[in-house]
Amino acid sequence: VQLQASGGGLAQPGGSLRLSCAASGSIFSINDMGWYRQAPGKQRELVAAITSGGRTNYADSVKGRFTISRDNSRNTVYLQMSSLKPEDTAVYYCNAQIRRYSGLPADYWGQGTLVTVSS
Repeated sequence: VQLQASGGGLAQPGGSLRLSCAASGSIFSINDMGWYRQAPGKQRELVAAITSGGRTNYADSVKGRFTISRDNSRNTVYLQMSSLKPEDTAVYYCNAQIRRYSGLPADYWGQGTLVTVSS
């Protein structure tokens, strides 16, 4: 099982970016999916999460600016980021709780994609 993230890059303050993360491999089902971020010198933190049924949860710092969504038919989670601020600069990691055809559900992580917000 692999998670492949894409969509990071450079954005100006007030701008937008959209991250995508696709899961592939021997997947039976996917429970929660989410995005975390880690800024230099800081711990990794939850940005947003979404259940298989579509219920969402956001960090206070991104509420009203970021939107998480998923396409279950494509095993893909998205993060639409708007009104970006310099403090959103970080490496963003996708996460998914995946159950393979054999075994218990386990956490999987994408490789990380860098988001830089700067003028």
